[in-house]
Amino acid sequence: MPVEFLGIAATHNGSETTPRTGPAFDKEYTLRLARAHEDFGWDRILFAYGSGSPEPGTAAAYVAAHTSTLGLLLAHRPNVSYPTFAAKEFATLDQISDGRLAVHFITGGDDREQAREGDRLPKDERYARTREYIEIVKRAWTEERPFDHQGAHYRFEDFVSDVRPVQRPRPNVSFGGSSPAAYAAGGAVADIYALWGEPLAQTAAQIESVRAAARAAGRRDHPRIQVAFRPIIAPREDLAWEKAHRTVEAIRARVAAGAWTRRRTTGAPQNAGSQRLIAVAEAGERYDRALWTPTAAATGGAGNSTALVGTPETVAEALLDYYDLGVDILSARGYDLLGDAVDFGRHVIPLVRAGVAERDDRHPTPEAREAATAEARRRALARTGAEGRPAAPAEAV
Repeated sequence: MPVEFLGIAATHNGSETTPRTGPAFDKEYTLRLARAHEDFGWDRILFAYGSGSPEPGTAAAYVAAHTSTLGLLLAHRPNVSYPTFAAKEFATLDQISDGRLAVHFITGGDDREQAREGDRLPKDERYARTREYIEIVKRAWTEERPFDHQGAHYRFEDFVSDVRPVQRPRPNVSFGGSSPAAYAAGGAVADIYALWGEPLAQTAAQIESVRAAARAAGRRDHPRIQVAFRPIIAPREDLAWEKAHRTVEAIRARVAAGAWTRRRTTGAPQNAGSQRLIAVAEAGERYDRALWTPTAAATGGAGNSTALVGTPETVAEALLDYYDLGVDILSARGYDLLGDAVDFGRHVIPLVRAGVAERDDRHPTPEAREAATAEARRRALARTGAEGRPAAPAEAV
């Protein structure tokens, strides 16, 4: 099965380790970063969403007009626009990009961040709203006759869109979350289910939860799985670990100074995904082949924050371990966004693609591939302790 690589479409050069040197939307840097991903083997980049950040749809249109093959993953919060309007926006962007768009729907895991744009629904209700929203967007993309909708959150009559996506029947829909409500919603309607980087055992358990939710929703298929990491690579293992420790110290310094956390909620996170990352970090620093958790602990479990540390060969093998579980979309971004995108594309992506090709030669049919991933998940779950944590976190090798 082909593997895909998802990078980041940042609009400036700042990160958890480094303050930005220009405006929030630096169009030259935005395009430079996107073209680096296109030139070095990445498949798609994510245009993230934040209440005070540059509007991602406009940034995606700008990048689409200046690239030719790079896929675009547009993050979207349902509370910021009506679903019929959003469906037209997405279809227009798919036209601009000649069919390169996918949409990542964000339910929102922090009440304070949601309230900044007027959203005061409780979290579980937000998941129900997101599911309804996605169902409407899909219909708006595909229905050729006017239709009505009477739901818990949206009601309208006689809508039909005159703008259609290039992709048929429609662009892919991505979704994320780590709570039972998230699994239920995403398992029902998502083409791609996005997870943050956890140890192999926990990732295997989450994949099983997503698949169970898809079955419960009456699906015959199941969402593809995406997992996100922060790679820290160097030519030698010792240099990679020195770089990792410098990185986490830089994060801690920024957090202590209040710079990186200026607009972030303090205290314990509300969303299940961040809570899981913190629990993993508290249980151990190093897991499996290369997973390292202090970067997640330093940020309070903020989003994509667990690292994979080592040489390109080590990090590639670690990513292949996740591929063996059934993960076929690998999301990665470093702390030097531009430099790390180039290095990862040059040194890691070719190794992973070669490893996937070898596995596909061993398991040439979908049935053989499914049997192999099921066995890999079974082995990973067998290592899980009674509380859902690895019985003994393994040292990196």
